[in-house]
Amino acid sequence: MTTATPSAEKLEFKTELKQLLHIITHSLYSNKEIFLRELISNASDAINKIKFNSLQHEELLENNKDWKIKISVDDKNRTLTVSDNGIGMSRDSAIENLGTIAKSGTRAFLEGLKNAANQERPELIGQFGVGFYSAFMVADRVTVISRPAGDPKQGVKWESDGQGEYLVETIEKADRGTDVILHLKEDEKEFLQPYTLRQTIKKFSDFIEHPVVMDVEKEDDKQNKTITEETLNSRKAIWLRNKSEVTAEEYNAFYKQIGMDATDPARVIHYTAEGANEFRVLLFIPAHKPFDMYWGEQKTGLRLYVQRVLIMDHCEALLPPYLRFVRGVVDSSDLPLNISRELLQQNPLLDRMQKNIVKSILGALEDMKANEYDKYVSFFKELGSVLKEGVGRDWTNRQKLAELLLFESMKTEAGKFITLEQYVGDMPLDQKDIYYLAGESREHLEHSPYLETFRARGQDVLFMTDPVDEFMLPGLTEYRSKKLHAIDRGELPGDDAAKTPPETNESYKKLFESLKTSIPEVADVRLSHRLKESAACLVADEGAMSAHLERLMQRMGRNEEMPPSKRVLELNGEHPVVVAMRQLFEKSPDDPRVADFGRLLYDEAVIAEGSKIKDPVAFARRVNELLIKALS
Repeated sequence: MTTATPSAEKLEFKTELKQLLHIITHSLYSNKEIFLRELISNASDAINKIKFNSLQHEELLENNKDWKIKISVDDKNRTLTVSDNGIGMSRDSAIENLGTIAKSGTRAFLEGLKNAANQERPELIGQFGVGFYSAFMVADRVTVISRPAGDPKQGVKWESDGQGEYLVETIEKADRGTDVILHLKEDEKEFLQPYTLRQTIKKFSDFIEHPVVMDVEKEDDKQNKTITEETLNSRKAIWLRNKSEVTAEEYNAFYKQIGMDATDPARVIHYTAEGANEFRVLLFIPAHKPFDMYWGEQKTGLRLYVQRVLIMDHCEALLPPYLRFVRGVVDSSDLPLNISRELLQQNPLLDRMQKNIVKSILGALEDMKANEYDKYVSFFKELGSVLKEGVGRDWTNRQKLAELLLFESMKTEAGKFITLEQYVGDMPLDQKDIYYLAGESREHLEHSPYLETFRARGQDVLFMTDPVDEFMLPGLTEYRSKKLHAIDRGELPGDDAAKTPPETNESYKKLFESLKTSIPEVADVRLSHRLKESAACLVADEGAMSAHLERLMQRMGRNEEMPPSKRVLELNGEHPVVVAMRQLFEKSPDDPRVADFGRLLYDEAVIAEGSKIKDPVAFARRVNELLIKALS
């Protein structure tokens, strides 16, 4: 109950409040419900302040230690009230804190704590002066009634419509603390609904240390109605507890609450980062691709809290995009904030937090691969393609990410995997490079002519069948000083070329010049040192785009920007067809069958690399003509 005195005074704001309030209420916050988070946070600060001050001045408590923040609704008058029994404000402090934009009572209070021991400092959040004004997003008038601790008589009433002036008067108030009364706009009556209030508090203030309560009407079996005070927030911030005290069931339940997932996570990461800046981390690595990665536009990033208060639902700055499947919470005690809790300052602390978090995630994945390999394989099948994005984007952790990669290879069974470490460990002594081949599927690659010489040498070849592999590989040029070499590009390492007699090269020289003229799609025609059984294959120049990458770009609609490149047609000089074609050319260079046979071998090479021939009808005609001649 309050009693007005004749000390009312009308004052003007000390800043251009009209313009500033317009920015705050229309641009600063992305949704209106933020106002309730701000007012509850301020109330929590006020309680923490008096708890701290009472350590040396116990009389300030006035036998009122039932700490709570109360939400009250008046449908008739269309008001919503947030009350606390915290430190309260005097007339002067109300003018100082509420009469000036960005005058932060919390910030000023922190200045007085610089000399206090760390363990004695209360945990505070926010900047009181600005968060308070978010109330004008939903209210056309705000009334504040407050009495400071230690003054049993005089309190203050502050009131404004946010239009440049405010009214302040001295009053009598029986209880210590502050009531913030919002006279809601006509179209904001939803915030008088208990359901809306519960949901908003659950979303933003569920882990506030102090109980947030509201009177609710309940009906018993006999239809008797009673008013009961109900606590709306859980207050159980699982990440603030010691991990030895948290059960697997509790972790799993919390993950399902925040992760949109009905299954248990593959790995839990829970720790406190200590040092100059302290923050708590609770992360979950999912066992499979999260539901929201399948449908619609995924919102990435971790939940960011400051002292249990949700600041951002999806803080992208805490996770690089290639770890967007990770779910969890980061709670910082001293992360600097801008004028709004939603807008983080560009601060080195945020970068340090991300580096710390990334290190812990990669370490957990490496541990899973080493000690729970089957579980890691299941995870990698689901999310390995996302993880691979980091190889080309995160130069600092490129080698760590390379250790986490799994590949099928020519020597593995279908569905089985090999790591780069295992590949290098199994390499013959005379092998210098890591060989790989990219394509649509294992089934296609294992029948590829490019593998023939490697089978003969007893060397393994990694299969790159994930579409992202082609975009990852430029960032992974070597592993443990071993270069990665695409076997369908450039010359092959080794001395096979030196074994070809010079007279063999000379015998094919004129034929190849003729074929290069009759097949303008090729950049060159040469003898192959990679074919043992097949007659022909197409090879891209070293560093050029592979046929597989060209096909991927075409599917992405990028073929107009990047026209198809010419590749080299390699012919197996020991294959009977190639030998017969050379003999025909030597006998009659103008025989039209030479060009037809050359075109036929080119089309075979196009099919072998996984591409489509331009003129399948002409290809069929040439094949049919050969069949007719063979059968006759």
